[in-house]
Amino acid sequence: MKKLFIYIGLFLWGTLMAWAQEPFFANGADVSWLPQMEASGITFKDSQGQPKDCLLILKELGMNSIRLRVFVNPNNDKTSGHCSTEETVAMALRAQKLGMRILIDFHYSDSWADPAKQNKPKAWENLAFPQLCDAVYQHTHDVLSALNKAGITPDWVQIGNEIPGGMLWPDGSTQHWNQLAQLLNKGYDATKAVNPSIKVIVHVDEGNNREKFNAFFDQATQHQVRYDIIGLSYYPFWIKKDYTETINDLETNLITLSKKYNKDVMIVEVGGEVSKIDNTFQLLKATLNAVRKVPNHRGLGVFYWEPQGTQSWSHYSLNAWLENGQPSPALDAFKN
Repeated sequence: MKKLFIYIGLFLWGTLMAWAQEPFFANGADVSWLPQMEASGITFKDSQGQPKDCLLILKELGMNSIRLRVFVNPNNDKTSGHCSTEETVAMALRAQKLGMRILIDFHYSDSWADPAKQNKPKAWENLAFPQLCDAVYQHTHDVLSALNKAGITPDWVQIGNEIPGGMLWPDGSTQHWNQLAQLLNKGYDATKAVNPSIKVIVHVDEGNNREKFNAFFDQATQHQVRYDIIGLSYYPFWIKKDYTETINDLETNLITLSKKYNKDVMIVEVGGEVSKIDNTFQLLKATLNAVRKVPNHRGLGVFYWEPQGTQSWSHYSLNAWLENGQPSPALDAFKN
């Protein structure tokens, strides 16, 4: 009997040690609209209909990480402005007080940057290329220093947002890969100068498109771009396919990218239709599973893009919040 207790004790100890050594996996959400939503009077409720802080609701749903975008000199438009350095610090503090980790997403623009537009900030429009490089470094360093002064060290920083065609056009387009590489490396260097432990992400859209990622990251390798993590967006909606048609391609791409470039990978944006609750739930479960299948724990996590951005406020149909103020049951996919 004594031996049995010893064996049981050793088994339980081994299990606890395995749990303790399990790498952190980010169940995340980009909530950059949240301050504007709160300012316009939106009330958030938990699944039982009780009014509550949106971040706390997300935490109770299994979220442990928050992504925040940063614009350079934004306007006050409720959906395409804000996200200044000061607002970002304030939101990061709120998240950190709840024990959540932080991802900072630099757009290097005064408003949205994405595959269709990578507009320079107005203050940078007439800079010569060497000065543009300096501006990227200084802006990155300034924002991260402001966070550091507030006691916040992000776990991750994105240098650019969805940049399959480059950023800060035309200087940093993929037609000028040598210049794009310099801009990306300036962002990397500024990040590491503030804190070398912060992991740097380079982010491309259409995560199931293996050819797009190979083309981009082959060039990044050739031009000696410095980064730690490959970030992917995954939106079956925008390519007019159900997730069941593309999830295997996403899984294969994640595994292949990690092995080929010896990098960690992360889904930094995902979303499904708010009107299709079960389909979005299944999409999220499949996406989480695909990331967890990357060997050697190199799949780091999944971030839903603006789940709280209820459609009547944002006019964005890939949110995950019901019009009664409660989260969509689709977000239950993040519960462990």
